[in-house]
Amino acid sequence: MKLISLNLWGGRVYGPLEKFLKEHVDNVDIFCFQEIYNDAVDGMSDVPREHRRNLLADLRQLLPNHKAYFRPVIKNVYGIGIFVKKDISVLEEGEMDIYKSPDYTGHGGNHTRNLQWIKIEVDGEIYSIVNVHGLWTGKGKNDTPERIAQSQKIKKFMSVMSNPKILCGDFNLLPDTESMKMLECDMINLIKKHGIKSTRSHHYAKEEKFADYVLVSSDVKVKKFKVLQEPVSDHLPLLLEFA
Repeated sequence: MKLISLNLWGGRVYGPLEKFLKEHVDNVDIFCFQEIYNDAVDGMSDVPREHRRNLLADLRQLLPNHKAYFRPVIKNVYGIGIFVKKDISVLEEGEMDIYKSPDYTGHGGNHTRNLQWIKIEVDGEIYSIVNVHGLWTGKGKNDTPERIAQSQKIKKFMSVMSNPKILCGDFNLLPDTESMKMLECDMINLIKKHGIKSTRSHHYAKEEKFADYVLVSSDVKVKKFKVLQEPVSDHLPLLLEFA
């Protein structure tokens, strides 16, 4: 089984992204995406960006053998999504708020955040996969009370899962924060284990080169993990192969 986690940057680097997905459509079973637009009027950003405002439709066309599970956080126009090959049995799927911003005005980073989860069965084995796009504050990726609370919610949610589990996404956290250390309890942080130095592409000019993570429970048999050096976003794709 192969899984890719990737913050799509709203499809801003669409040409390379399109090529990348066409190359991996047949050999990747599960895609966990962040920053998906769905028929959006404009980009949900503080700065002008050339986003793909119908990115969800683009992804469905590029990944015709995968079923899309889209979970928006801003009306129905922006959120996260998991694409699963149609021959994989999805037993359950859902979402949970991990940060609420009821007064959000429509632009910038402090909107409501959610986690998305699916439970799949493959060859008689059940796995839980959780996709997250964590809180962005515009003031770095260190601990804040809101991020601590967010990690507490994620940890509590995952603590009731008894089957092998995978937690991935863009957490907007540095590796040595307490917020990240909380998530590492009973989980293996593959970014740390493999000594990864950056999860950002050359499109990202700031100094903090960490944001994206894949964590697995000890009963997930990891065959391969790597950060793919494909500049399809300001984030790099994370590839997990597990048995």
